Amino acid sequence: MEDFSFIAWCLDHLNYWTITLLMTIESSFIPFPSEIVVPPAAYRAATSADLNVFLVVLFSTLGADLGATINYVLSRTLGRVVVYKFADSKLGHICLIDRDKVENAERYFDNHGAISTFVGRLIPAVRQLISIPAGLAKMHFGKFLFFTTIGAGIWNSVLAAAGYFMASVVSEEEMLATVSAYNNELKIVCAIAIAAVVAFIVIRHYLKKKKTDNE
Repeated sequence: MEDFSFIAWCLDHLNYWTITLLMTIESSFIPFPSEIVVPPAAYRAATSADLNVFLVVLFSTLGADLGATINYVLSRTLGRVVVYKFADSKLGHICLIDRDKVENAERYFDNHGAISTFVGRLIPAVRQLISIPAGLAKMHFGKFLFFTTIGAGIWNSVLAAAGYFMASVVSEEEMLATVSAYNNELKIVCAIAIAAVVAFIVIRHYLKKKKTDNE
């Protein structure tokens, strides 16, 4: 019921700036689900002239970039020791960050390199934290922002498409209840759709590399 009340509040106060703000929070170290921001905003875009679905994706992606940049800059400035002290602290645990999660994000970054800031944005368990190892590794900011924008853009596009589609099949009250009750199922649907996109990109990259090696 908590989620339902918050989504209802969001729908009553939705504009491009609140979308940007909420998505900035979502992509920073403060735990906050994008699934209860973007779909309701896209639903509103489909049912009224207050919002445009393409601008919903644009501003939610801008917010994601801002939040990711906060994590990147803090990690790059403070360094590994301070980041892990925060992860071990009570405040870190309140923010749903712990040593295991940061280590997992670092391993993912080490194993996949710069492209992990793109792919990592599409993985629910990693997406909010992938900016931390990028900052610790002092990844080039332009490259970091480029991959983050693409990954966040794809994620937000899938969420917006789900919310926009719901406008044609359910009422606003049903949409609120559906997003609240089936938040986990929505994540699964998004993950499947995103996995298909990632698989296409990886296969295309592999085939291109193989072709280059054979020349």
